[in-house]
Amino acid sequence: MAASSHRITFGPLVAAIDQGTSSTRFLVFNSKTAELLSHHQVEIKQSFPKEGWVEEDPKEILQSVYECMERTCEKLTQLNIDISNIKAIGVTNQRETTLVWDKETGEPLYNAIVWLDLRTQSTVESLINKTPGRNKNHLKHKTGLPISTYFSAVKLRWLMDNVDEVHQAVVSHRAMFGTVDSWLIWCLTGGKSGGVHCTDVTNASRTMLFNIHTMNWDPELCKYFGIPMEILPSVRSSSEIYGLMKSGALSGIPISGCLGDQSAALVGQMCFQDGQAKNTYGTGCFLLRNTGAKPVMSDHGLLTTVAYKLGRDKPACYALEGSVAIAGAVVRWLKDNLGIIGSSEELEKLAASVGTSYGCYFVPAFSGLYAPYWEPSARGIICGLTQFTNRSHLAFAALEAVCFQTREILDAMNQDSGIPLTQLQVDGGMTSNRLLMQLQADILCIPVVKPSMPETTALGAAMAAGAAEGVSVWSLNPEDLSEVTSEKFEPQINPEESEFRYARWKKAVEKSKNWETTQPVANGNGEISIFSSVPLGFYIMGSMLMLIGAKYIAGQCFLPFPDPHDKTP
Repeated sequence: MAASSHRITFGPLVAAIDQGTSSTRFLVFNSKTAELLSHHQVEIKQSFPKEGWVEEDPKEILQSVYECMERTCEKLTQLNIDISNIKAIGVTNQRETTLVWDKETGEPLYNAIVWLDLRTQSTVESLINKTPGRNKNHLKHKTGLPISTYFSAVKLRWLMDNVDEVHQAVVSHRAMFGTVDSWLIWCLTGGKSGGVHCTDVTNASRTMLFNIHTMNWDPELCKYFGIPMEILPSVRSSSEIYGLMKSGALSGIPISGCLGDQSAALVGQMCFQDGQAKNTYGTGCFLLRNTGAKPVMSDHGLLTTVAYKLGRDKPACYALEGSVAIAGAVVRWLKDNLGIIGSSEELEKLAASVGTSYGCYFVPAFSGLYAPYWEPSARGIICGLTQFTNRSHLAFAALEAVCFQTREILDAMNQDSGIPLTQLQVDGGMTSNRLLMQLQADILCIPVVKPSMPETTALGAAMAAGAAEGVSVWSLNPEDLSEVTSEKFEPQINPEESEFRYARWKKAVEKSKNWETTQPVANGNGEISIFSSVPLGFYIMGSMLMLIGAKYIAGQCFLPFPDPHDKTP
């Protein structure tokens, strides 16, 4: 390092925008050492307008990016680090979350529909019912995905059918669709004044509109969902210059990397070899295993997805993915909905204070069950409660739930690949919970390896940006990659106990299934009727029939028992 005019120069720096479900971050790395120099984070509000609906404000998302950029640049200046050394910016984002905006005004036409959202469940069931054999994997040969509420196509279809502003914009050729990466890149590169409307292959592969073999939008898939192809962004590789920043302190710097968050974590963990895998613990939990240059279709409920394509002329690499909807989100639920903890740190202390769930099992199927079940009718349950159970046991059960869900997708992955993982590389916000990491090793019966620098998602986006042609400040050659220091958690319980607890968990999962069925019935006010839940509908109808029958037999409305003072024969 050399000092010049009191400014410290590190050589080329690369920044990353990490726009997640619950927060936005901007991070700056040294491209030669992968050292994180500075960052800033802003929480993102989620709104829940109706049961099962999850939305975020696209303008708030964009503003959070600008705020994080400004604050990080201020922090770098305070550290005497020259921000003119930032040579490129990468973008990584929550996947599947769906936005539509007006290309003439630059205004969003509705809130972003978040990947967790369940409003399209009846649409999904209707689509599945129309397929031969009612097969949810009807499109899997092209997309690698089951027909599910999780992916963007059905969310976009809902917006076109239910939001008049979206419908009108599509008809008048003013609409632009994108996932969060597309919205951010379009806005940051000029917006309505020449912004670049693009996405990368990893994000495109999560829409159900993208053919993972041809690596392009598929006309037949677009026709199937009734989506006009003109509103879709152009599909680019994960590492190339898309455009230049048009405003702020970083104006003129190229945006040259783009990866969906789970693909970015795979790159950041340097899982470039066939068979290498990582598990990220964020709002949800996502286990990806690199399968090389050929897509591998799962027989055990996993997704086939594009892992990355690190250059226009580079081959695409694929991955098998196990997706769990609720991981860190269960902590937020315990804090915000139940109020039994004040912070994630308190959750760890509560769970550690008892060291067991005392037979309590928690299946947090708030958005149905994702991999390996793909069961949208499941709902969350807590079972095995006794009078002895307290909030500490519930806290422990919540952490165990994250670990059991990971065990399920790891088992599926081992069955698909035929080669069991001997250790699990992990990252994400929840990995700071040491009890969780130890529980995970115990439940998997293999070591869990956590890197000392946990921001692997942002690191992956920075690596892709820095390696792009025309930037070339970050080498991805194996011999040039920095050594990663890590901490290893070894299993501490015997396999028999682990298997017993896992079997009880599986029993609880079965109890959570088929709880809710749809084909919603709206009443006159447009609200969903109670009869949209078949079990509840049967219960109420049965109760009404029993009351009518009892009334008929008794011959009176309100005297179900004879009056002992009544002398009438």
